[in-house]
Parts: sequence; structure tokens; C-alpha cells
Amino acid sequence: MWMAATERTTAVTTLSIPDMTCGHCKASVETTLSTLPDAGTITVDLAARTATATGTASPESLIRALDAVGFPATRIG
Repeated sequence: MWMAATERTTAVTTLSIPDMTCGHCKASVETTLSTLPDAGTITVDLAARTATATGTASPESLIRALDAVGFPATRIG
């Protein structure tokens, strides 16, 4: 099947965010990721200090966005 160059495959990206320690932090992470084009569905787990994006945004763009607002993140898996 041929895919146009602009089409990207949906992927699940999980990030570890160790500095996310409170409800306000969780809200900031959710807001930041939700505003990114192609981030897709965002799920944030405060207890595990993780965020999962199911969309076509690159892991690097997710990490850069969080770093810019003070939440360094690394990709899990």
C-alpha cells in the first residue's frame, strides 16, 4: 500500500518524567503535550511519573516540549 510522504504511523510513546511530583505538575504536563500538533491522546500517570502519547508526534518533539517547560523527560522502552 502506498502512503503519502505526509502520512505518519500512529505510535505509542511513553516518557519518564521524574520531576512531575504534584497535581499542578501533572496538569502542566498534560497541557503542554496536548497543545502539540499530532500528539494524539495523552495519558499522564502522576504516581508512576509517566506520560503516554498515542499519536504521530515524534518522541523528540514531546521531550523538547516538556524540557522547555521545566520537566526533563526520557523515553521508556
